[in-house]
Amino acid sequence: MVQGIRGRIGIFLAVMGPGIVTAFADNDAGGVATYAAAGAKYGYTLLFTMFVSTICLAIAQEISARTGAVTGKGLADLIREQFGVKWTLFAMVVLLIANIGTTASEFSGIATSFEIFGLSKYFSVPLMAGVVWWLVLKGSYDRIEKIFLALCVTFISYVLSGIIVNPPWQEVMLASVTPSFSRDAEFLLMAIGVIGTTITPWGQFYVQASIVDKGITAKDYAYTRWDVFIGSFFTGFVAFFIIVATAATLYVNNISIETAKDAALALEPLAGKYASMFFAFGLLGASMLAAFILPLSTAYAICEAFGFEHGISKSYEEAPVFFGLYTALIVIGAALVLWPGLSLYNVMLTSQVVNGVLLPPILIFMVLIASDKNIMGDYSNSRTYNIISWMFTIVLIILTVLLLAATAMPELLDSVVHYLGG
Repeated sequence: MVQGIRGRIGIFLAVMGPGIVTAFADNDAGGVATYAAAGAKYGYTLLFTMFVSTICLAIAQEISARTGAVTGKGLADLIREQFGVKWTLFAMVVLLIANIGTTASEFSGIATSFEIFGLSKYFSVPLMAGVVWWLVLKGSYDRIEKIFLALCVTFISYVLSGIIVNPPWQEVMLASVTPSFSRDAEFLLMAIGVIGTTITPWGQFYVQASIVDKGITAKDYAYTRWDVFIGSFFTGFVAFFIIVATAATLYVNNISIETAKDAALALEPLAGKYASMFFAFGLLGASMLAAFILPLSTAYAICEAFGFEHGISKSYEEAPVFFGLYTALIVIGAALVLWPGLSLYNVMLTSQVVNGVLLPPILIFMVLIASDKNIMGDYSNSRTYNIISWMFTIVLIILTVLLLAATAMPELLDSVVHYLGG
């Protein structure tokens, strides 16, 4: 029996990685800023949304990972085969535009964290961009995945920040299990943002591509499912502590913020330099991980869609388009951060809007593919799971449409909330 348990643990450790890495990467610089702003403005009242977003993330990642393990194909590849070239081209163009902006926001997070430690972005951004590029270009998949998992450990910094501020735990736990509602349009928009920031199109492309690249098949999928669920849990766990850290310090002192840098700097006089340093270190780890993943997810998806060779373990000569795209995204993302006078906040906002345009069709494609017995065989969605998947997809599409509408026409959300409130 002991040998059997050891064997199962060994198999899990062998397949572990894609689910955990992708889920953690969802807590990127933009996500950290969103969670920090939620805690600073609304205290603990939005903690319950983390429960909802964690479930949504787990469902989305499970569908993508299962599809990759069963078919041995990436999401972009399957979209081309099942829905045609036009939909594929649309998805790839939108994904490329969105990921350029999001990659820039990750390098902005790197610059911010180094600035907190006293180093200029003109030093830190080119250095870290070079490190990210070189490690992927020269590494194998197994070696790079170990680096990704090591970066996941840095997220513990957020947990430590949340513990150091010593929040009223009874109030925190009560807010975590009690839904909060408000007729305030800004509250609704923040709640949508907290849920939406964890479910991204690039995340679905990456988790499926990495499953295929790692060589995970249907026979190992029972272990990969746990990889996905564990990653989703810890993503929500880390976001929970980010909200707690800012709610216990910034909210109670009526200090509003807009960026993760604002949060890290504001923590020091209220909770001490260690809380601030842990927060800044967590931001660095989150931004570094996403700076690896965003360009990779784009390169994977585009190469899958149009039939180019791809894979981290391949050489540049074997997959020139794959590594060329990866290099271009890093260069452009880093250059945008160093561009004089460019508003990175507007770049990040634009990329979030573009991601919002792409997310609904991607979710629909994912569920349709996972429901097709001709593609998935015995691993297709059951009737019950199909109902759950479609419910989750419809809810996320509604939230995405509301977020897009509120971003483009803020007065529209005010009108809707006023109407619902009677």
